[in-house]
Amino acid sequence: MQFSRTRMLLGTENLEHLFNTRVILFGVGGVGSWCAEALVRTGVGHLTIVDGDTVCASNINRQLMATNSTIGRPKVEVLRERLLDINPSADIRAIYGLYNEQTAESFRLSDYDYVIDAIDSVKDKAHLILTATASSATLFSAMGAALKLDSTRISVSEFWKVKGCPLAATLRRRFRTAKTFPAKKFQCVYSEELLRNREDNPSEPTRANGSLVHITGIYGFTLAGLLIQDAAKQ
Repeated sequence: MQFSRTRMLLGTENLEHLFNTRVILFGVGGVGSWCAEALVRTGVGHLTIVDGDTVCASNINRQLMATNSTIGRPKVEVLRERLLDINPSADIRAIYGLYNEQTAESFRLSDYDYVIDAIDSVKDKAHLILTATASSATLFSAMGAALKLDSTRISVSEFWKVKGCPLAATLRRRFRTAKTFPAKKFQCVYSEELLRNREDNPSEPTRANGSLVHITGIYGFTLAGLLIQDAAKQ
């Protein structure tokens, strides 16, 4: 009964395929947490979530597992508990740590069918893109979700065709400067909208920008949708 509505739309064969699909998701913040929820609610049976951060008060406005009662706990730990409450039969692995150049080999990306990139660090994101596109997995990536307000401007495009996103532009410059490029094309969620913070927050790091749940959530759901649609075609 739990997946009856999914089965009606996708069919038994696709639902079984989703349950056997192996996904690794890097970053379970404002974008990644909602992506994880959508994947598990739809029937993905094997999900590894990776994040080295703990819940803080400033996460509550946009991150799925962030509440006053979870402040201070590892994000992946809290999210795993929720995902298993949704589907106790799912294989949910939580890795409390970061993806970077030093840890990359430990993740064995070719063991997965899909890689979801929802991390913020430009350096680590660039490395993940290069590593994931060189693997047998299919990559979907989130570009910048901060400083957005208009959800109707959220789009999907191949990485080299993303327009108006400073993060995508920075990544492309980085690849061109290093003369090292992604091994294959991959789809990105992005928005051309770019606003400014109206106020500074002394308690936030200087690099932080304002972001809202109706934007980050749609980014996450769109990433999940790209994966589900692709898996249903297989």
